[in-house]
Amino acid sequence: MTLLSTPRLIAGPDTSATEGRVRWAPSRSLWTGGMTLAAVSLAPIFVTPGAVLLFLASSAVTLCLGHSIGLHRLLIHRSLSAPLWVERVLVYLGTLVGMAGPLGMVRLHDTRDWAQRQASCHDLHAHRAPFLRDAWWQMHCRLDLTHPPRFVPEDRIARDGFLRWLEASWMAQQIPWAILFYALGGMPWLVWGIPVRIAVSLTGHWLVGHLTHRCGPQGWTVDGVAVQGHDLPAASLVTFGEAWHGNHHAWPDSARLGIEPGQHDPGWWVLLAMRRLGLVWGLKQPGDLTPREGLRRVTV
Repeated sequence: MTLLSTPRLIAGPDTSATEGRVRWAPSRSLWTGGMTLAAVSLAPIFVTPGAVLLFLASSAVTLCLGHSIGLHRLLIHRSLSAPLWVERVLVYLGTLVGMAGPLGMVRLHDTRDWAQRQASCHDLHAHRAPFLRDAWWQMHCRLDLTHPPRFVPEDRIARDGFLRWLEASWMAQQIPWAILFYALGGMPWLVWGIPVRIAVSLTGHWLVGHLTHRCGPQGWTVDGVAVQGHDLPAASLVTFGEAWHGNHHAWPDSARLGIEPGQHDPGWWVLLAMRRLGLVWGLKQPGDLTPREGLRRVTV
């Protein structure tokens, strides 16, 4: 059976979303494990009010402006437009989250999205594994599909020298900030500004993904797909709107994730402020988009 294709993932006659093997990814695992170990062992020793404030501020900037707006809503989904220099600043901030390079993020996101759109997919892409096993798989392993789809990113991404430089150096991008934080605040600022921030960001990203692909309230469902999206209202503020994942599955190209009254979406609020400053435009909302095939409103 020929599977569905997406704009960047092209399925062939032999492509399978279910057949594959989960393998340990050494570099990813050592990076994640090293940051987590450093955070757990050093944070209690080198804790100061200033260091905690640095952690909170740097996490907010990198996760909101960088990951949610720069990488997710802009680079991956093109749900808004921005001058090239603004896009590059936002993508750079997203790279500082420490999850992957920008091209790697596009591939990881689009491969998961492609798999979840099929009638069935591997347990890794569906977050179906038990809690601790899913944590290990998502943060320390990779899934090698036996017959994967072809990844064909658009030229504006694949040939962008700035993105390719960030992709090749995404781990090393922490070094200048580590030096600066140490110079300004010593070990407390270094520990809370780099490993604690990265460990919390990576673990939080996995945890929200695990929960929002398994259970929770829904405003929408999509017929015929392997995985449904769910919302996690309690995390709407700390995820800058990304916890409205049921909405995102329904309207993936919407720049607004909290689309219902009372759904807090700080990322959207920041985008509205940026639009007033002329830094972004063309913010897409569900009313601007064609509904996904099989999309149904959930009535309570």
